[in-house]
Amino acid sequence: MSKTAKVTTSPSTGPHQFHMEAWISCAPFERLLNINILEAAEGHALLTMPFFIDYAQGGGLMRGGALVSLADTAVVMAIKSIIPPQSHFATIALEAKYLLPVKKGIVTAEARVVHRKGRILKGQATIHGEDKRAVMEFSSTFKIAADTRIKGITFADNGTQ
Repeated sequence: MSKTAKVTTSPSTGPHQFHMEAWISCAPFERLLNINILEAAEGHALLTMPFFIDYAQGGGLMRGGALVSLADTAVVMAIKSIIPPQSHFATIALEAKYLLPVKKGIVTAEARVVHRKGRILKGQATIHGEDKRAVMEFSSTFKIAADTRIKGITFADNGTQ
């Protein structure tokens, strides 16, 4: 017998329009994960995320996808700190190497932009557990859209940094 989780949906499945506090701020998904941006400047970013029970996989450890989401968001914030506000860009490739399990606490992601050529940017992030040990290494590639202006999203700071 299979059991499925109850799925809750929004009244609309998109495209969505919403408001963000600032160009460098958490989008709805990042807020859902309780991600906190401590710093984002000059191609570097530092973010944290608590390990709530909602982020656990079946063995009681933090789900790898939650860690990837934190690392990806950290690289995004590092990129946002060096490109024009309201530029539209997206992850086009990523790799995650899991080093240690996360059993409790708050994890911290340190990210930096390591390469930029034209519309392509590459970033790296390391996630550390509360004990400061690396739990994941992450690298990703992003591409800035040719039609770079974001549509349908408003920013309280008009997208300025």
